[in-house]
Amino acid sequence: MKTLLTLAFTTITLAFTSNVNAKVADYEFDTVHSQIIFKVNHLGYSNSYGKFRAFEGTLSFDPEDWSTAKTEVSINTKSIDLENKKWNDHMRNPDFFDVEQYPAMTFKSTKLEKTGEDTGILHGDLTILDKTLPITLDLTLNQAGIHPMSEQPHVGFSATGTIKRSEWGMEYGVPAVGDDVHIIIEVEATAQ
Repeated sequence: MKTLLTLAFTTITLAFTSNVNAKVADYEFDTVHSQIIFKVNHLGYSNSYGKFRAFEGTLSFDPEDWSTAKTEVSINTKSIDLENKKWNDHMRNPDFFDVEQYPAMTFKSTKLEKTGEDTGILHGDLTILDKTLPITLDLTLNQAGIHPMSEQPHVGFSATGTIKRSEWGMEYGVPAVGDDVHIIIEVEATAQ
């Protein structure tokens, strides 16, 4: 009887531990299904969209405890793409991203504040042109679960926010070219 109770207790403990550990996972961005997009007003006439085509990121996330979440992203500034060579070349020169001197910009989270069932505010530090400032992004958890094809834990988020590029010293063209940069991020990530 004692052996049976010990076995039952061990089984329950292992099952519980397995459940607890299954909630917390480290993920790597699936860059095929992730996008970093921005929008800037041009002379008041239109909003021009661009994206960064090369980036990498990791995140740690527990759907049951958002306070433990963290993420780090590195973006290749030379990968900026506004679908026009002349414009791309200008965005890469010292007027804007100065990609030869600053080949990467980074984001490192400091806190994820849950505001609703599937929403939150992501706080973090954004580094552009070697200057780091805090920003916030409105975050939506799209889904967390087992991916139907890979059968691995998978998570997806949408995030939006606005920054003023002049705060990082990128003042060229303001105000004709908007100071406000609207950020739109879509991330799918797979457990490592």
